[in-house]
Amino acid sequence: MLWLLRLLFTVILAAMLGVTSWASLHCPLFAVPRDVFTHPWFIATLFDAYAGFLTFYAWVAYQQTSWPARLSWFIAIMLLGNIAMAAYCLHALWSVAPTELLANVLTARRAGPSWLGLGLAAAGIAVLFLA
Repeated sequence: MLWLLRLLFTVILAAMLGVTSWASLHCPLFAVPRDVFTHPWFIATLFDAYAGFLTFYAWVAYQQTSWPARLSWFIAIMLLGNIAMAAYCLHALWSVAPTELLANVLTARRAGPSWLGLGLAAAGIAVLFLA
């Protein structure tokens, strides 16, 4: 199961990076027409996505024991969405030995500053200002 999840989140990360890169080469984020931003289904989908991001973040906040790590992952997830979420899952999945139980991935507490979270938060902020 561990290898299957590692493969799944690698595919998700690659797909999100690919489709995001493709979309940004075709149209800058803030050049999306007003009709799209104000469409009820766009707004509903955006609320749905961010509710999912916050739900996932609740698990991250439980696992991370330091406030700098919690804050950096919050910024990364809110700005990069599924890219940051897939990266977090891969980080968690690769931090356990292949012989450990999957439950250890789900319930482990992680101390420290979370350099991956800090890096992704910085990347998310850079993308926001460069978009």
